[in-house]
Amino acid sequence: MKRILFPTDFSEVANNAFVHALELAKTLGGELIVLHSFELPVVDNQFFPENYMAIYESLELAQFDMFKDEIPKLRTIAEERNLDKIKMTHRLMDGDLTFNIKKAIKEDKIDFVVMGTSGATGWEGFFLGSNSGNVISDIDIPMLCIPYDALFKPIKTIGFTTRFRPKDKKALKRVIKIAHKTNAEIKCLYVKANESDVSEEIVKEWEAEFTQEPITFSVILSNEIKETILDFILQKDIDMITMLTYKRGFFESLFHSSLTKKAANEFSIPVLAIPIE
Repeated sequence: MKRILFPTDFSEVANNAFVHALELAKTLGGELIVLHSFELPVVDNQFFPENYMAIYESLELAQFDMFKDEIPKLRTIAEERNLDKIKMTHRLMDGDLTFNIKKAIKEDKIDFVVMGTSGATGWEGFFLGSNSGNVISDIDIPMLCIPYDALFKPIKTIGFTTRFRPKDKKALKRVIKIAHKTNAEIKCLYVKANESDVSEEIVKEWEAEFTQEPITFSVILSNEIKETILDFILQKDIDMITMLTYKRGFFESLFHSSLTKKAANEFSIPVLAIPIE
């Protein structure tokens, strides 16, 4: 059974992502581990020598009370979507969010992370300075990033960006398993810059290897990588885009603040980030 970690701050952004997490658990026959991570403020005990511990205890209690009050709301969301049979367990952890996510991944043997984009507008929020972007950079399992305004809809077309590296093939096979469970088709995109060294023979080898799978390959010659990806998503009606996280710098250059307003305002879809060594 696949184990899916869902970090939440119980905001509307997180509750929207929760629906996606539930649906992913349903698709994969998995279970959810709901994580609420909080950081207690730093208090200088020289100013509070007598009630130093009482302050921390009251803050911890407040977090626990909120956690206790919010969990039933998540169960109501699950019930409303007839997904209340999905197994859910809960973790309340004090400390840095990314550290706690990594700790939970290890201790709970997590297979996927599903997380909202903290209300950031457009794709920049995934990779530039958001909690989601920080987590993507530091974990070694797939993470499904949900934009704040991306309402769930069945995944029928999955986009997959590739540079036709051997390591990309392993990630593609993971996506194929998801596509089989959702009856989705996969549309692979390679944006070929002028200096690219990927040959037509390599592309044909991939096409031959995956000929029995619901995959089509597109090679587009362009130096405008991000714009080409965005146009591809719109033209192919992509429901979820898969991107391989070679390194954080790749995303920082791809989704810089110069990203077109079209990307931020006209559409918003989940991003499945798969780490590649």
